Amino acid sequence: MAEDWSLYYDQTAGRPPRRTLLVALERFAHTGRAVDLGCGEGRDALELLRRGWRVLAIDAEPKALERLARRPDLPAQGLLETRCQRFEEAAWPRVDLVNASFALPLCAPERFAEVWARIGRSLKPGGRFSGQLFGVRDDWSGTDGITCHDRAAVERLLAGFAVELFEEEETDTLTPRGERKHWHLFHIVARKP
Repeated sequence: MAEDWSLYYDQTAGRPPRRTLLVALERFAHTGRAVDLGCGEGRDALELLRRGWRVLAIDAEPKALERLARRPDLPAQGLLETRCQRFEEAAWPRVDLVNASFALPLCAPERFAEVWARIGRSLKPGGRFSGQLFGVRDDWSGTDGITCHDRAAVERLLAGFAVELFEEEETDTLTPRGERKHWHLFHIVARKP
């Protein structure tokens, strides 16, 4: 699997931060503390650091964190902490932002409710979640270890939040590894009241 992740990191190197993160950041009047779940090589963590945020970047793949630490565009003044751990096992402090770009679907279904509850508890009032969830028509739906939701289930997850962005997308593309895939995605930015 490490080889597969290395290929993924090679193929996605240099890509800009995810739009959900940018939408969330536009809604903050101040910087704060963020956790980036499944940070990969740091495309979103770097944007947070550039904007003056303190960031805890969590990823289960040591190679991801090694690549993040070696990035030439890593801001020297940034306040970055990294942790090599599955986010199902990780603990993090109260934060202003939880970012999980394409990461939460990799949470095992039996652990998803626990992780989602931890996200909600960790957000300060006015804090935001940004990220994606997979829908039930995604090609990976039904794959062991992948969590997918139908629209009604996603809406229930967001019931306690003020939803600032909610887009459902279905598209057929190649994955960064070059595999054909039907994506069914929910792009989300939600604020904790």
